[in-house]
Amino acid sequence: MFRFEGLAAIPEDRIEASRLQKSMLFELAVARAESLLADESDSNWEKCIDIAVARQRRHFDARIPDRLSEEDIVLADWAARNLLTMLRSVCAQYPTSSLSIGPSVPGLGWISSGVGDFSLGPFLIEVKHTDRNFVSGDFRQVLIYWLLRYSASLERDEEVWTDCLLLNPRRNSALFVNFDFLLLSASAGLNRIETLELMRSILDRAFEKRQ
Repeated sequence: MFRFEGLAAIPEDRIEASRLQKSMLFELAVARAESLLADESDSNWEKCIDIAVARQRRHFDARIPDRLSEEDIVLADWAARNLLTMLRSVCAQYPTSSLSIGPSVPGLGWISSGVGDFSLGPFLIEVKHTDRNFVSGDFRQVLIYWLLRYSASLERDEEVWTDCLLLNPRRNSALFVNFDFLLLSASAGLNRIETLELMRSILDRAFEKRQ
């Protein structure tokens, strides 16, 4: 676990005071960060809101805001600029790699294809705007992403991520973890192929139960 110099965490009392649903607030922050990556001078919040709303509508409990308060904009911009600084700091350490937004996560069985948050060469970068440290659920998510990507790499020439960087712009915290180490910790000593085959068998059994 580490922090980025010069970044301030967002005070929890200000986040709690916002009437905007927290998931929407930070979805808006990610959309804002992506917009700033494309154009630092871009101040089109309406476009960011449209993107955040489209993403949140994938979730049944999403509450779409009628409008944003000035404080909502300040908080979302704060989180966005923290994320932007984090990403640029990491990119500066790996100048030969290109930052990608929404890297593909291939599907497998009844798991549909999806996208991650960011990637930088062989690194998957996932953003978690939570009020806690990274937990087992976060590691399970990125490990599943990695296994799906690894499965696709066996069938076609596709790069496999070697490491994952978890970022929390809300708290200014980060964690860098190697996927092989994560796999070893989570799979009781199974190697990549054995773990992938175990996941396939679990998916097959789950599919059969749904028939």
